Parts: sequence; structure tokens; C-alpha cells
Amino acid sequence: MALFSSKKDTLPQNAVKTSTDPISSVISKDMRVKGELSFKGKARIDGTVEGNIRGEHLILSETAKVIGDLELVSLICHGVIEGNVKAQQVTTHSTATLHGKLVASNLTVESGTKLNGEIISSSQQEQPKKLAATVAPEKKPEKKPEN
Repeated sequence: MALFSSKKDTLPQNAVKTSTDPISSVISKDMRVKGELSFKGKARIDGTVEGNIRGEHLILSETAKVIGDLELVSLICHGVIEGNVKAQQVTTHSTATLHGKLVASNLTVESGTKLNGEIISSSQQEQPKKLAATVAPEKKPEKKPEN
């Protein structure tokens, strides 16, 4: 029996591996993009994007600004987002600012993060559906015509 195990052995099978994956796409600090973005793998944004983003793993640096909705597997945010975020895993750092609805299964918020909007975890999202199915709709009394 070994005294120390490797990190590979201790990670759950469904864990999101982003730290070891290479960054395949970069939008530099001096770039401004308008339009929809879609990507696979890992991307980093240092500049400004005006439009919706769909992809797997996204890193927003301190100089990054996104104006639009994001749908991702994972997000590491140091920059500014003005829009809604839907992701399995979200990590916001002290320099991050988010204005919009945030839906995440796993959320880590560093002290100093500025969040302005609604935050929903997956477990909270399922509860209203269950509740709605168990509560019968209220019947309204019928109005009788006046003669």
C-alpha cells in the first residue's frame, strides 16, 4: 500500500478536468468581438465579447468583459459578465462582476466577487417542479351574470 496516491486516483470519474487541458482559443486584451461564439475545449477571453457564448471550458481574465448569455460546462471568472450564465461548474474570483441570472450545479464564490442578480443551484431548480406537481390549482368561483 502506498502512503501517497496520485491526484488521478483521487478525482471522481465525473470531475471536470480544466486545469490540465491546454487552452485552444484566445481572444486577446486588444480584441473586441461582436456576434455569437461557439467552441469546444478550453478558451480564454482577455478582451471584450458582445454576444452569446456556448462552449465547454471558459476562462475570463481580469481584463475580460462579456455582454451576452453564456452556456458552458465550466467557467472561471476574473472579469465582467453582463448577461445570464448557465454552467455545471462556476468559479468566481474577487475581481469578478456578474450582472444577471446564474444557474450552476457547482458554485464557488471568492470573497469580493460582485454578484447582482438571481442565483439558482440545480437542487433548487428541481424543487419548484416537484412542489407544483403536488399542489392542485385553486378553482376560481364562477361569476353569475347579473339580470
